[in-house]
Amino acid sequence: MPRMRRATAGLSLIELMIALVIGTVLVLGMVQVFAASRTAYQLSEGMGRVQENGRFALDFLQRDIRMAGHFGCVNDQARLQTAGRFKSHFTADGALDFGYSIRGYDNATPGGLTLSPARVAGTDTIVLRFLRGNGAPVTAIDASTGTVDIDPARWTSLTEGGVPLPELFGVADCTYSDVFAADSIDADSGRVVAPAAAADGLGLYGTNAGGGPAMLYRAEALVYYIGQGAGGQPSLWRARIRADGSTASEELVEGVENMQLRYGMDRSDDAANPSGYIASQGDASALEDTAADWRRVGQVQVALLLASPHSAASLQAGGDTALSLFGVAASPPTDGRYRAVYETSIALRNRLYGN
Repeated sequence: MPRMRRATAGLSLIELMIALVIGTVLVLGMVQVFAASRTAYQLSEGMGRVQENGRFALDFLQRDIRMAGHFGCVNDQARLQTAGRFKSHFTADGALDFGYSIRGYDNATPGGLTLSPARVAGTDTIVLRFLRGNGAPVTAIDASTGTVDIDPARWTSLTEGGVPLPELFGVADCTYSDVFAADSIDADSGRVVAPAAAADGLGLYGTNAGGGPAMLYRAEALVYYIGQGAGGQPSLWRARIRADGSTASEELVEGVENMQLRYGMDRSDDAANPSGYIASQGDASALEDTAADWRRVGQVQVALLLASPHSAASLQAGGDTALSLFGVAASPPTDGRYRAVYETSIALRNRLYGN
């Protein structure tokens, strides 16, 4: 009999149910631990991506906004105080009017420009015009033919930043500055041919007393705006304005959903006699739409709204508190992406009077 009991021994129904309950509790615990770990990872990754993208976006904007008004060894403010010192050989108030070193647009696209992709509604736009920081010394100028020559070995200084075939150029010394679209370029010989309208002014270089050596620069006309990115999210874009007024856009940073801009204005209403003291801030509507009024701008405040590429198990930084950019409320998020606002103030180094 005892041997038979051992052969037929097994689990009772109660023991089986207890084992199932214990197993279920253990599985649920593992699921909860996994879900919590996954949520923490998503949130951490989302915050990291937003912080990284925010730094990159602000870095791009800071570098180019600081250059606004750079026209060689003397800035635009100083040149425009004396008639004939600065010449922009483009249509006045057009896409390439270098009389406007900086110009902002509130919830608008610059007139006469077609941006691809289009600007996202509700976002601001800024246009910057300047000569690149690195130039090449001019070795010869012939005003009769409009030719400007540099050492061919220095040509790469004109193609930095991914512009293998520059179209816009500036010739400048410490007295004069001319900005024009080249009729032709020859990188091998280091030669740029200016159009006839700009050729006459080239005779001033090398003949004026105290003007210093003339330099050849690549001229930049850039548009920063928010457009739909390749990944399906809004992104920060930079469009370079070509000589014919068309634009070539490049996506810089993904996940930038909004950009709002404010401008610090000089206390003096007379652009020819700035005080150097930033007395007020406002959006683009606070400035008259003239080149002289925009020369009062010596500071730009930038606010960017960034979102993580994927769901981060969080609505936004600060919980349910509505995010805003200089008082402009951001749309309440519903997709679980992590969002944060980054702000900075940028001084226009070429508007720091006395330099």
